[in-house]
Amino acid sequence: MLQKTADISLSPRRLAHAPHRLMFFIGAGNVLLAMLWWALWLVSARWPGAFAMTPPPVPAGWLHAFVMQYLVLPSFIFGFLLTTFPRWMGLPDLSRWHYLPVGAGLMGGQLAILVGACGWEVGFFVGLLMAAAGWTAGVAILGTQLTREKGTTWHARSCFAALLLGCIGLLSFVAFVLGASPMWAMASIKLGTVGLLLPVYVTVAHRMFPFFAGNAVPGYKPWRPMGWLAIVWALLLAHLALELTHAYAWLWLADVPLLGASAFALWRWWPRGRMPGLLAVLFIGTAWLPITFALYSAQSVLYATTGVFQLGRAPAHALFIGFFGSLLVAMVTRVTQGHSGRPLVMPPVAWFAFVAVQGVATMRVVAELAPDAYAWHVAAAIGWLVAFVPWVARLGRIYLAPRADGKPG
Repeated sequence: MLQKTADISLSPRRLAHAPHRLMFFIGAGNVLLAMLWWALWLVSARWPGAFAMTPPPVPAGWLHAFVMQYLVLPSFIFGFLLTTFPRWMGLPDLSRWHYLPVGAGLMGGQLAILVGACGWEVGFFVGLLMAAAGWTAGVAILGTQLTREKGTTWHARSCFAALLLGCIGLLSFVAFVLGASPMWAMASIKLGTVGLLLPVYVTVAHRMFPFFAGNAVPGYKPWRPMGWLAIVWALLLAHLALELTHAYAWLWLADVPLLGASAFALWRWWPRGRMPGLLAVLFIGTAWLPITFALYSAQSVLYATTGVFQLGRAPAHALFIGFFGSLLVAMVTRVTQGHSGRPLVMPPVAWFAFVAVQGVATMRVVAELAPDAYAWHVAAAIGWLVAFVPWVARLGRIYLAPRADGKPG
C-alpha cells in the first residue's frame, strides 16, 4: 500500500487562502520593483552617460516617496490588519473576496505606475486609479469590522485613523497629478510619513511587542498604557501640523518629546532577560525610532539657528530604512513563520536581510554629510536590493506552498 505523500507543490492559488499570504506576496514583489526602478533612476542621474531613463510624469523623488509610502509598505500593512482586525475584535475571519480586490488594486496600481514612469503616460493615471480603488476597498472592509465590533479595540481604531489620514494623502497626490499645486504633493508625502506609517507602526509595536516578549521571556511584565499611545498621537499630529505649515524651526517642540517618549517606551519594552533572535530584532529595529527623533530635533534646531537643513534627508531615512525597514523584516518574518506552521525563529536569510538593512540605513544617513552624496544614494539603493532579494525569494516560495504543519490557511 502506497503512503500518501504531503503536497509540496507551489501554486498561485494558495495566495488566496489568507490575507497575509496574498498581501505579503504582493508587498514582497512591490518592494523589489519599486527599489529597482529607483536604483536605476539614481544611476542614470549620477552617471548620465551610463544610460538614459524616461523622466516620469512627476519629479522622480516625489514618485519614489509616494510609491514606498502608499503602495509598498501598505501592502504589508493591509495584509497584517486584514488578518488581525477580526482576531482583535473576536469576529470571523475575512473571506478571499474581501482582500482580493485590495491586493489587485495595490499590485496592479504599482505595476501600472512604474510602467507609466518609464514612458506609458496613460498607465500612470490607470495605476493611480487602481491604487485608489485598492485603498478604498481595504479601508471600507476594515471600517466595517469596526462597526461590527461589540466592544472598543483602541489599537484597531488607532490604525484605522492612520489609514484615513493615508487616504487623504493618497488623494492629495492624485490631485497634484491632475493639475493641483505641487504643495498637494508635498502634503501627501508628509501625511504618508507622519499621518499614516508612523502611527500604524507605533500602534502595532505598542500592542504586539510586549505581547510577544511576554510569551518568550520568563517573568517579563508587558507595558502597554493607552495614555502613552495617546500622547504619541498628539505629538505626531503636532509634528505634522508644523511640517504642513513649514514651521521647520519649531519642529523640535514636538520632536524632543517624541524622542523622550520613544526612548522611554523602548526602555520599558526591552526584556531584561535572554531573548530569542526573532524577538530581539523587534527591539533593535525599534531603537531607530529615538535615533530618528534625535536627528529630527537636531535638524530643527540647526535650521532655526542657521537657516540651512544641515542634515538633509538623514532623519527621514533613519526613519524609513532604519525603523520601517528593520521592523518590516522583523514583523513579516515573524508572521510568516507563525502562519506557515514553521518554528518561531529567525532563518539565516532573514538575519542577512536585517543586518544588511542596518548597514544600508547607516549608509544612507551618512550620505547626507559625505562628498558625492549621489554615489552614496546609489550604493544604498543597491544595498537595499541585495538585502531584500534572498529574503523575498524565500517569502515568495512559502506563500505559494502549503503550510508546513498541514493546517489550512
